[in-house]
Amino acid sequence: MDEYSHTGASEASFPHDTLFEIRQLHVGFGNASQPVVSGVSLHVRRGETLALVGESGSGKSISLLAATGLASRQAQVSGAVLFEGQDLLRLSDRELRRLRGARIGYVFQDPQSNLHPYQTVYEQLAEAILVHTPRPYPGRRALRQRVTELLTEVGIRDAAHRLDDLPRQFSGGMRQRVMIAMALALEPALLIADEPTTALDVTVQAQILALLKDLQRRHGLAVIFVSHDLAVVSDIADRIAVMQEGKIVESGSTEQLLAQPRHPYSRRLLHAAGLAHGALPGTSACDTLSRPAAAPLLHVQGLTRSFGERPVLSDINLEIAEGEIFGLVGESGSGKTTLGRLIAGLDRPDHGTMTLQRTALQVPYPPATRHAIQVVFQDPYASLNPHRRIGAMLAEILRRRGVAQPAREIERLLQAVRLDPALAQRLPVQLSGGQRQRVAIARALALQPRLIIADEPVSALDITTQAEILQLLLQLRRETGLSLLFITHDLGVVARFCDRVGVLQHGVLVEHGAVASIFAQPAHAYTRQLLAAIPGQRLRPPPAASAPLPTAALIPIVSPSAAPALCYA
Repeated sequence: MDEYSHTGASEASFPHDTLFEIRQLHVGFGNASQPVVSGVSLHVRRGETLALVGESGSGKSISLLAATGLASRQAQVSGAVLFEGQDLLRLSDRELRRLRGARIGYVFQDPQSNLHPYQTVYEQLAEAILVHTPRPYPGRRALRQRVTELLTEVGIRDAAHRLDDLPRQFSGGMRQRVMIAMALALEPALLIADEPTTALDVTVQAQILALLKDLQRRHGLAVIFVSHDLAVVSDIADRIAVMQEGKIVESGSTEQLLAQPRHPYSRRLLHAAGLAHGALPGTSACDTLSRPAAAPLLHVQGLTRSFGERPVLSDINLEIAEGEIFGLVGESGSGKTTLGRLIAGLDRPDHGTMTLQRTALQVPYPPATRHAIQVVFQDPYASLNPHRRIGAMLAEILRRRGVAQPAREIERLLQAVRLDPALAQRLPVQLSGGQRQRVAIARALALQPRLIIADEPVSALDITTQAEILQLLLQLRRETGLSLLFITHDLGVVARFCDRVGVLQHGVLVEHGAVASIFAQPAHAYTRQLLAAIPGQRLRPPPAASAPLPTAALIPIVSPSAAPALCYA
């Protein structure tokens, strides 16, 4: 029996209504001494949602790809995978393809990579239907009607007039709806959704989760929902299986596992998600931090920017103090990144003024101002030169600062972001996502800035790596007095990380103030909408039970005595 199972029964003895079950799955590649998946057993019943949770690299995706015959041919797969009584590992490729399309639907994380950029959504959905339909379809008109019905069912408005649109003409959330429609084209019994809401903003994420729950209810679907975020799965899952290093380390009902996690790794994921003993919005542990009032560092007044006839930012006024973390939130397209680019001097405003330490800012910035304001972007891989070693990139920037012999300073920078200095000899591709983001932060620090603009710096990272990067930024603020403009779509992160917050909607700063005040009494309807969309709220304890989380254990490279606690909301 699994030591950390909440069910009291072995995963080998599954209920009679089980639709899909994996028994002792092992997956290896080449001559590797250790399999990437080892002895995984799980099941999902008809009409049930099972969440498979773990960090990047824990084996979640490869387990399901191998189980459904989608892993690469180099994969060595053993065990049993039963779907409606059939062992999928014994089927031919042709039989598997037919079964996957008709009975098992798959929704992947990145719809942009999985939709053909030059085929219309009608062409792609029609192909999915025709390939898996054993008999001729009754005419083009009927096919267009079926595709229209599918798109309407997943919430795409005016679907009949969007059939001939290309994927790039849809937003990220709408593209994910197209992927869900494609997976449901032949009314499968099982839907596998692999990180379907990662990188979507919080309100779109909530809409996709609500859509999946509604579709499950209407069609009686079994759903396997893959995620790194326990807060997200708490809103959708009936049961949770936690995966670490290729093994299931704990499983049980959602309520049991989140209320009483038994495995240390499950507790770590809960801590990172801000659920375990977390305060409600408005009762953040940040409220208790005693920080003296600081002088303004950045002052923005009347900032306006349009692209052609389309206004992007309208009359923006804000201040960021010395040593302050100011959160800027809003959905995709609200103008957050444009405001960050204007402050960084990467674009010119149409109207308005900006000052840094009472000195007026004029684009193009002089070198001293460019050094004082640095940017950390969302995707560290795209922002790092893939052909240059980490040390060489940092050395180039240090020479701009006038450092003639940069070797010692490179070592200091890497240590400052909690990286082994030996990584200076590596290329970006040889680092994990979290390590690359630490390098991006080190690169920003190399010019000794007063303000760092962090544009969605953790949204592409799994939940525990997010916590580590946030902890690092807090530590750097303590050590250097840095100010941060923290751009994000995630109010949950803002609640436990920022001092003040501004809310952008359609280019207008509709509300701003102290985090505790905004979360406790949001004045604007849009802010209330964003707060309502934060995942995991139904499992948060009442304020009386709240306490700040012990986060030092999450990041052993930071001394517990020196590490400031993250404020979990």
